[in-house]
Amino acid sequence: MPVDSREDKKTEIMKKISIVIALVLVGSSWALGAGKDIDIQGKRLISQRPPFSFNLPSELQWIYASSAEHPSENSRTRTAFFIRENRNRIEEMLIIQIADKTNPQAGPIVVPPLKPFNEKRMYTKGKIKKGEAEVEYLTQLMAWNPEAPSLQPIIKKGLLLSSQWVLQCQFLFQPRLEHAVFIRYAKDIHSFGIKVSDEGKNWEKESISGEEKKVYESFQKATSGMMKSLALTSP
Repeated sequence: MPVDSREDKKTEIMKKISIVIALVLVGSSWALGAGKDIDIQGKRLISQRPPFSFNLPSELQWIYASSAEHPSENSRTRTAFFIRENRNRIEEMLIIQIADKTNPQAGPIVVPPLKPFNEKRMYTKGKIKKGEAEVEYLTQLMAWNPEAPSLQPIIKKGLLLSSQWVLQCQFLFQPRLEHAVFIRYAKDIHSFGIKVSDEGKNWEKESISGEEKKVYESFQKATSGMMKSLALTSP
């Protein structure tokens, strides 16, 4: 390959970063600075870098943080877990992932659109504007997998995470071009105080009704409050 072609290819790679935000928990270097970057004041979560904040449905506690470098993508992904537990059993989980551009000369971070695990169990999907930024959101039914390698740091703390169904809402936005934020909030379907079915077919969007619909509507109201309260500036 001629030298000029190699340089052109290198330049093209530097111009564009493609970030696939995945649940990667490698190391724990961010844990030392998690209290500085993200803080919870009552039910208000506040991020300093990048600046954003929103209201939480419940009082959650920080449980784990990590940081993973992606040299080939000129980026770093910081991940933090927050939970609410009842008798050592996790009932709610909030995962925040922040992708940071590490090379100032590289182009803006590019993120893929949100996709559901199963179209039949996806209830809402859309976008809203928050100032100059666009926030993409998605609500669905999914299952926690306690065997997942990414969740083992939590399991090792002695907390119980069952493989039952949970309702999950995702938010994806870029408050600044050098950052991308991916938020996932999930709640166990059995933690609403209502007896509901464990059959996935009873939760499909075309047929959901009865107690299952009541639980979904309660979850939707809570996550709508999160989205409405989202502010992409420091308080």
